[in-house]
Amino acid sequence: MNHLNIEQIQKILPHRHPFLLIDYVEDYEPGKYAVAYKCVTYREDFFKGHFPQEPVMPGVLTVEALAQTGAVAILAQEKNNGKTAYFAGIQNCKFKGKIIPGDKIRLETKIIKQKGPFGIGEAVASVDGKVVVSAELTFMIG
Repeated sequence: MNHLNIEQIQKILPHRHPFLLIDYVEDYEPGKYAVAYKCVTYREDFFKGHFPQEPVMPGVLTVEALAQTGAVAILAQEKNNGKTAYFAGIQNCKFKGKIIPGDKIRLETKIIKQKGPFGIGEAVASVDGKVVVSAELTFMIG
């Protein structure tokens, strides 16, 4: 297994706090897949307004965390060193559950197609083994 801590992730991804949404990578294979985790705490800035009476992680941020997980797989390839992965599309996105403070999100993105600078990742976020978000993410390397 290939592990990455936060410092190693920051050598691959251009994202930084407060927008770096993965805490560590459990395993990855460049160009193939990555499995990462986000440990959600009540101190996350977005909980101040989403929603004060019932804190829920915004779904769009979960999709972004999945995209960052896929970006680790893509940008870890030697040919993409120092580049950025941009969103090019989101298909078949489904939100199936809430993410709340105290949750540990498992983020898995498999690269299912890549042609030139474009590619597609199949992404799933789960909490305690239950799928909370799934989507097909299209990216472009720039």
